[in-house]
Amino acid sequence: MSSYSLPVPVCAICGQDNPDVARFCLACGAALGVDEAAPQEERRFISVLFVDLVGFTARAERLDPEDVRAILTPYHETVRREIESFGGVVEKFVGDAVMSVFGAPTAYGDDAERAVRAALAVRDSVRELNDGDARLDLQIRIAVNTGEALVSLGARPSMGESMVAGDVVNTASRLQQAAPVNGIIVGEETYASTRGAIQYEAMPPLEVKGKAAVVPAWIATAALVAAGERTISHAPLVGRGRELGVLHGIWERVADERTPTLVTIIGEPGVGKTRLGIEFGRVVGELGGRSVRGRSLPYRDSSAYGAFAAQVKQFCGIFESDSIEVGLQKLRDAVTQLLGTPESEEVAGHLAILLGLDREASVADRETLFFSVRVFIEAVARDRPTMLVFEDVHWADRSLLDLVELLAARLRDLPILLLALARPELLDARPGWGGGLPAYTALPLDQLKESEARELAAQLLGSSADDGRADQVALLAETAEGNPLFIEQLAATLAEAAPGQDTQLPTTIRGIVAARLDALPPAERALLLDAAVGGKVFWRGALERMTDDPENLSELLGALEGRDLIRRQSVSAIEGDQQFIFKHVLIRDVAYDLLPRAGRRERHAEVAAFLEEATSETGEAAAALARHWRDAGESGRAIERFLTAAEEAERGWAKDRAVAFYREALELLPEDDADRRNAVKRRLAIAHTAAYHALDARLLQLDDE
Repeated sequence: MSSYSLPVPVCAICGQDNPDVARFCLACGAALGVDEAAPQEERRFISVLFVDLVGFTARAERLDPEDVRAILTPYHETVRREIESFGGVVEKFVGDAVMSVFGAPTAYGDDAERAVRAALAVRDSVRELNDGDARLDLQIRIAVNTGEALVSLGARPSMGESMVAGDVVNTASRLQQAAPVNGIIVGEETYASTRGAIQYEAMPPLEVKGKAAVVPAWIATAALVAAGERTISHAPLVGRGRELGVLHGIWERVADERTPTLVTIIGEPGVGKTRLGIEFGRVVGELGGRSVRGRSLPYRDSSAYGAFAAQVKQFCGIFESDSIEVGLQKLRDAVTQLLGTPESEEVAGHLAILLGLDREASVADRETLFFSVRVFIEAVARDRPTMLVFEDVHWADRSLLDLVELLAARLRDLPILLLALARPELLDARPGWGGGLPAYTALPLDQLKESEARELAAQLLGSSADDGRADQVALLAETAEGNPLFIEQLAATLAEAAPGQDTQLPTTIRGIVAARLDALPPAERALLLDAAVGGKVFWRGALERMTDDPENLSELLGALEGRDLIRRQSVSAIEGDQQFIFKHVLIRDVAYDLLPRAGRRERHAEVAAFLEEATSETGEAAAALARHWRDAGESGRAIERFLTAAEEAERGWAKDRAVAFYREALELLPEDDADRRNAVKRRLAIAHTAAYHALDARLLQLDDE
């Protein structure tokens, strides 16, 4: 049974009470914030990274133990630092080998890419270790593999407890053994998920011990784009004409009336915030303005003002490859040229602090620092309309958010537009964002309409309908539910699939949805996973059977509806009960897939028991009951419900449905129950024939009676 009690600072591992501000247990060090009710095991798509030293065992045999430790300690520290900087978790050190996991216990949506970028960083950092100490001469092999695993959420890797299990781990280990020295090898799923961001070299498929078939593999060589950047689709922009029109109108007011304005485009991952910002940036350029972008990163060390620092560097012509001395000089020259006043030295000094170019200087208070920023921006925008684009501000440090709002509040008589792109999480962390500003617009970006989704799908797949393309377009648009990124990912998967091959949900889409679920408060997340077992449509009564604490249900259901994950429907098929629906079936499917088989069976049994109590077990309820009992592992009950549903469908001359139900019953009947199997086969044959020859089927029924 689940409990949706609101989180309390009690350790789920050892039971220790902790202060409200504690993030980790004071007694055992386990992370706090995970309900005891949350499943201790989940099925997740993860990426496993293996790093191993080459030839070190033989080398260590000739070394003193203290010398071995002197070599391994900086190596282990370097590898751990790089892995954790990308959000990975080091699961174990085994001698000179390191295994880490991305996507568990928390998914971020781009876990495979993080894992490969971490591998590249490890490779480069080990090379730097060697350059700094010629005695080390460390050689490594690295592998990254992506796939499904069973994850133990309560595991403590730091205490030697194993966190993940599955073939994905074994395959990653085998791939690592086949990697070139100082090279990185990745599996098929990792390659498919990251080829837009990582440069790869092809290699022959590998014959791997324990695998019946050869394993496709690729060698990762370098990153194609900077961290956090996205490959922009070449497909025409579809369905965003209204939003572009709104932005165009705002820009005209900014440029003509010199009215500084803050605009925030808010939308879920994949709806096209970045693409819309880029297209609008082109419009700004065509109208004589300039657009400068900066991005907040979700991982790696970045300054509190990283996005703004990137913008200042573009204004001043500073490159990441510039030395600190060169960067400082470029900054001073640009500021002096812009301001031309005695205060330019002070402003340049303050900006150097924000850019990380002067790590020794300090400023008396933040107000002074922000004033220098304001003076700089006023100089930049004085003679040319300017748009500052702040991407992914939901990941921004609070200091950057304060700076953006301060600029929006205090800049006057300037043609400047501050454009922030954010996920809804920004409003969770900053509910008052934009409030009280003299010129602020929030622009929600929703999914594409069905007609727009079909248009985009048709463009990506090709407009020809000769080979059933129209059906593919309809299926793709329906599955992606209007999310442009999902449409693109599904189209790519569909285009690469062999004819007749079943296509699975791309890992990229699964990761984005899983990351959204992992960002939920634990009680809300647990409830959503329970609801997923009911199907796309579910009832409160079923959830009440799954919890020992139903008092919080109303609050939690309301919170999930407020996050636009579920919706309460005005009409319920069950009198006196509240009926809900998942806004997107993909959310339901990913949530359901997280549950281990035992957890699914338990919950399916509760849903089935609820339906037996709340319905007459006819019509759709009979079919739903059959499937829930089947998935609960209760074959006997499921068979009876399938047969009942089939007979009811036959009486209503819904012969196709009857055929489907008889087949499902037949699949569950044991092979040694010959008499019953033969009886069901006869009914199946009659129903199947009836689907094509209704009159002949009626005669057969009369003869049978």
